[in-house]
Amino acid sequence: MSDLYWLTDEHMAKLSPFFPKSHGRPRVDDRRVLSGIIFINRNGLRWRDAPREYGPHKTLYSRWKRWSEKRIFARMMAGLAVEHGEKKTVMIDATYLKAHRTASSLGSKRGGVAA
Repeated sequence: MSDLYWLTDEHMAKLSPFFPKSHGRPRVDDRRVLSGIIFINRNGLRWRDAPREYGPHKTLYSRWKRWSEKRIFARMMAGLAVEHGEKKTVMIDATYLKAHRTASSLGSKRGGVAA
């Protein structure tokens, strides 16, 4: 896939101060894993649909889960926002709604007109 997303050296330099310290074994390549997490979230894919260039999907999910629970991604976003100096609020909504097949008929009675 030529349309894979990869973090640049500049991106990694800005993000690395927010990374937790490694305890014990060294972590898998941060650039590869974070690029994979961004690719999955940006394209709305399931973890197991991650391209193999990002490594095992279990690794991507485990890093995302651990760092989310430790609020590392939240600190990254807050730190980058402060660094940028933006004066307005930006909100991201990841809502996904799916209507049941009978949802369209709920407003009307059988054989009647919608009220």
